[in-house]
Amino acid sequence: MRRVIISTIGTSLLTNQINRNNPDESQWYLKLRDTANEKWEHLSDEVQEIIRTLKERAIAKLEAVKIPTIRGASAELNGIYGIYQEDLTQGKEDIHYLIATDTAQGFTTAEIVQTFLQQKGINNISIYTPSGLSTASTTDFSEGIDELIVWLQNQIPPLRKDYKIYFNLVGGFKSLQGYLNTIGMFYADEIIYIFEGEGSELITIPRLPIAIDIAAIEPHTVKLALMDAGAGLPPEQVTDVPESLLGNFDDKRVLSTWGKLIWEQSKQQLLSQKLLEFQGLEYKDSFRGDYNQVKSSPERVKLQETLALVSYLLEESHGDTSSLKKHGGVQYDKYVNMGDMDHFRVTQGLRVSCTSANGILLLHRYGKEPDVNKNPW
Repeated sequence: MRRVIISTIGTSLLTNQINRNNPDESQWYLKLRDTANEKWEHLSDEVQEIIRTLKERAIAKLEAVKIPTIRGASAELNGIYGIYQEDLTQGKEDIHYLIATDTAQGFTTAEIVQTFLQQKGINNISIYTPSGLSTASTTDFSEGIDELIVWLQNQIPPLRKDYKIYFNLVGGFKSLQGYLNTIGMFYADEIIYIFEGEGSELITIPRLPIAIDIAAIEPHTVKLALMDAGAGLPPEQVTDVPESLLGNFDDKRVLSTWGKLIWEQSKQQLLSQKLLEFQGLEYKDSFRGDYNQVKSSPERVKLQETLALVSYLLEESHGDTSSLKKHGGVQYDKYVNMGDMDHFRVTQGLRVSCTSANGILLLHRYGKEPDVNKNPW
């Protein structure tokens, strides 16, 4: 079976190329350590040149040596060679994703690994850097992990039928490995580590039969959907929500990294059932009827995610629909020559018609854009 291999990328492949015996390079490690979380454009010319030099050395080293030396030089490649039992020709039909920190050093190291694998005939390989992912602060790291979880949810489920999913966690920072080890229990068929030392024996952790307790999450569906849409809720509104699902931001409660993970795993079931009641929204019987006619679970999920977003935006603006007009995804607008009837977008071809009064949005119809436009009442 073909594989999808997701590898975490560190920076040791880069920093290990420093010649510690050369007095001219005695400060290089400290300079890289002090700029480890910086993006390329924020680096001095001196540090940029150091990184370029080390990148060239790393590429040359990987090109010129035998497999045991390659595996010793790069933890990331050590894991990949282990998966393929040192025969990379097995991977020509596989998909590789390199997960790098959103930093100059992280991305550069990922480029080295990518170039090496491409030279070995593995061409379906991409670098993914979650925006802001670094160890500069807890906030940056958590937001980067949150984005990574969303990316995994979008990428992995469609591939499961045709590919076996591996998380190669041999390389990368300890903090990133720790999170990916837990996240991998939901997304990976196997998690890969390597015993350190001679022999580089592969350790595989199979996917465990973990299931979310949907019954425990279901009572909090509306609050979780709102927080997923971007809402920060007052602490007193979420006292009944499990603490592990919640984080803090600007004195409000938001989804924690684990809350995001649990929500991504459970929302397909929770949002594809009954129509949820969101603050600031009311439903005409015609709208409820349209919702009940929808048989596609993904379509129901997308609609309810949009309703959560609209509810959140209305709450933030105290019922002012101008906030909906400014949002590029909702695209709220008035119908021409239809009185006070408005509409907003769910997807490119799906619309909701509505009227607004006293800070409340009354939803009339839902469906394909031509059908709703023809009869928005």
